[in-house]
Amino acid sequence: MKDLKEFNIQFVGLKEGNHLFEYEIDNTFFTYFNYDEFKSSSIKVTLNFIKKSTLFELSFAAKGYVKLPCDITNEFYNQDIQSVLPLIVNFGSEFNDDNEEILILPHEAYEFNVAQFIYEMIVLSVPNKRIHPQVIDGTMKSKALDKFKELQVKKVKPVEETDPRWDKLKNLITEKKT
Repeated sequence: MKDLKEFNIQFVGLKEGNHLFEYEIDNTFFTYFNYDEFKSSSIKVTLNFIKKSTLFELSFAAKGYVKLPCDITNEFYNQDIQSVLPLIVNFGSEFNDDNEEILILPHEAYEFNVAQFIYEMIVLSVPNKRIHPQVIDGTMKSKALDKFKELQVKKVKPVEETDPRWDKLKNLITEKKT
């Protein structure tokens, strides 16, 4: 992570109170994590860093888009990204990141890197099922969709077959009434 130095926060020299950090994320950021599902991306991440005497409160906010393929048509589209991640940083005898909401740094630490938190926040904000907006509203023209429509199972109205013996009995009842 030596290439992600811009995401290091040296908290030793910071005064108590609010500090704002802003990051512009594009695809080069994701290459450091060997993540290549996005064709392109443009995300603005703001980090509100509140330094207190014994702990830090961090609030990450991401807004932008990633360009990725649709699961149905494989056409690329821009998926809007909007996400928030709160994090509390405390101090202890050793590093511990087992809890997703609390990070424990060793007492001798003077900085930490927030790139992993930004990466996870963005990747987890992408929906599991990625559907192009034009597929949803029905305006997409695609060979894949045409083939799906061609192969779609047609709903066939079931023909009610009855036992002919029962039909004879029903006729008897209707004949008797007339």
